Amino acid sequence: MPEGHSVHRLARQFGDVFTGEQLAVSSPQGRFVRGAALLDGHTLTGSTAHGKHLFLAFGHGLALHVHLGLYGAWDFGGDAGFRGASSIGAPRKVGEREIFDDGASAEPAPYSGPPAPVGAVRVRLAGVHGWADLRGATTCEVVTEAEAAAVLARLGPDPLRNLPGDRDSFVAAVRARRTPIAALLMDQKVIAGVGNVYRAELLFRQGLDPWLPGRSLSAAAARELWDDSVAVMSDGVRDGRIITTPPDCWAGLAAGGHRGQLPAPDESHFVYRRQGLDCRNCGTPVALTDLGARKLYWCPSCQR
Repeated sequence: MPEGHSVHRLARQFGDVFTGEQLAVSSPQGRFVRGAALLDGHTLTGSTAHGKHLFLAFGHGLALHVHLGLYGAWDFGGDAGFRGASSIGAPRKVGEREIFDDGASAEPAPYSGPPAPVGAVRVRLAGVHGWADLRGATTCEVVTEAEAAAVLARLGPDPLRNLPGDRDSFVAAVRARRTPIAALLMDQKVIAGVGNVYRAELLFRQGLDPWLPGRSLSAAAARELWDDSVAVMSDGVRDGRIITTPPDCWAGLAAGGHRGQLPAPDESHFVYRRQGLDCRNCGTPVALTDLGARKLYWCPSCQR
C-alpha cells in the first residue's frame, strides 16, 4: 500500500498541474458516473493529503476523496508543459517506483487530448494540458466539506503536516496504550501515513523493541520517534522513494559515487524485506514474523 509520502506527492502534483482549471470529470469504467457528474465542469481549487487520504477540492464546495488502498494508482499524462510523475500508487515493489518524464529522452508528441481509457478507469480528470486516471482505489467518493472534516477527525496526526500540537498528541496517544509500539505505528488513529515499510525502519532507527507496550515508552523516546518519522517521511516526499539508510551504506559511494545520488533498492532499508540477511549494524540475521496480520521485520539484537 502506498504510504503517506506518496499521497503527499500526489497532492502536490495535482496542485501543480490542475489547480485553477475547470476539469472534465468522467468515469470510463462506469462505477462512478454519479460522483463524476457532481464534479464535472467545476474548478479544482486545492489538493490536500492527510496520511493515506487525498482530498481534491472543487470550487462549488465538494471534494473528491480517495484512499488508494492496496491496489489503487493514479496515471498521468499530457503535453510538453505537463510535468511530474507518470504514475503513483500500486503495485509496489521494494521502494517507490514513480517514473518521471523530463522531456529529455524524446521529442514529445503533439497533445490533442487524453488517449482512450485503458482498463478499469474509475475516474478520469482532464484539463487543458493533461489528464489523470484513477484505478483500483479502496475509497473513491464525493464528499462535502463537513464530510471531509469528519474523515480527518478520525485520523491521528500526520508527520508530513506536523502541525502545532501534533507531536504532543502522538506522544499522549502512544503512552496511553498497552498495545505494542509496532501495532500503534500502524494505527492510523495514532499516526497517519505510516505503513509497513516506515514502521519497520523507524523502529530499527530508534532501537525500539517492536513488542514494547506504548505506555512503557518514555515521553522523550516517543518525541524522538515522532521527530524521526517527520524527517524520513519528508525525505520520501523529496526523493519519491522510501530511503532510510545513510549514504555510507550505499555501494555507489565506494565506487566513486556522490551524495547526491540515490541508493539501489536493496541498499535503501535497514530491515524491511531483509529477513535472514545480516543486520547492517551488528551482523545478527534480520528476523521476520507477523504482527497484526502484517509482516514485521526487526533486528533481535539492536531492538531489545
